[in-house]
Amino acid sequence: MARGDPMQTSPGWGARPARGRHPLRVVGRWVLLLLVAAGLAGVVYGVYLDGAVRTKFEGKRWALPARVFARPLELYVGRPLSVETLVGELGRLGYRRVRSPNHAGTYARQGGHFLVHTRPFRFWDGSEPERVVALRLQDGRVTRLADADGAELALVRLDAVLIASIYPTHNEDRVLIRGAELPRLLVRTLLAVEDRSFFEHRGVDPWAIARALWRNLRAGGVVQGGSTLTQQLVKNFYLTDERTLARKLNEAAMALLLELHYGKAEILEAYANEIFLGQDGKRAIHGFGLASRFYFNRALDELGIAETALLVALIKGPSFYHPRRYPERARQRRNLIVDVLREQGVIDATQAAAAKRAPLGVSDQGGRATGA
Repeated sequence: MARGDPMQTSPGWGARPARGRHPLRVVGRWVLLLLVAAGLAGVVYGVYLDGAVRTKFEGKRWALPARVFARPLELYVGRPLSVETLVGELGRLGYRRVRSPNHAGTYARQGGHFLVHTRPFRFWDGSEPERVVALRLQDGRVTRLADADGAELALVRLDAVLIASIYPTHNEDRVLIRGAELPRLLVRTLLAVEDRSFFEHRGVDPWAIARALWRNLRAGGVVQGGSTLTQQLVKNFYLTDERTLARKLNEAAMALLLELHYGKAEILEAYANEIFLGQDGKRAIHGFGLASRFYFNRALDELGIAETALLVALIKGPSFYHPRRYPERARQRRNLIVDVLREQGVIDATQAAAAKRAPLGVSDQGGRATGA
């Protein structure tokens, strides 16, 4: 073939001329790459969140303060003790005078005869059990000390008065309560008010969120939240109160991870010990155990319907509903929760009416119950 033959230099017969890449294909590839990168970043962040959730939940969750107690009152036959001194000591310990002391932390009195239902308490040399003690004072001395069956007792020690606490650096205080020790009334009240489907959802409740959005839209403002107990625990335990979309997304993701690794009983126990319920100067009041002592000067398992409803009422706003500063607000919120308990069948109408008539019963800073 001769040099310069057109068949050598021109494109083959039927060949398509070269063209540039289609713009949509270029965009599609970039979108795909971005999606892959976002997916990988999501996986890495999910692994990080999972580690953060498990590390703190399984590790040392709370730094508890060291507590200093007064010397306990020891009772024995022959001990010098006046009626006034014993009544004062019982008052400082938060014991309530009743007709029949069927619960720990109560006592009955007729003259110098006392029937005291003591609280269990762990001393440095052993534990003192809960029991009913018959005590007689005469001429400024203990002349009889016996148990409920009439058997003579050599020595009884009342639970000691807390006189000081040495707090950790962040000034958070707690009285830890095991899940099995949470009063049934408290658990039922908490779930009825804060998360009725707690045992059905897996950390996030889409139906609750939808109901809250609908009610808020109809009211023209925020009147109801859709957060589950698990989400509330995550916010208190891991996150801040920052109101941003990123924080809410983190909260939902961590709630799902928390429920993936831990059971409902563990989550409920952590919530009951972590929830913020008030402020005492620089000391933050966390958990129902300490809140019961702080507001009522009584153990959690000694509270009735009205007191339990008031503690749960504080979840919505410990400062706004503070019963010492704003008793009328606190009463209204408490009574609203009592109505919810009646509607949910937790209590009957008679119990609800009695609870709504009851005083707030909070103690002042000295530990004396008030009738506000």
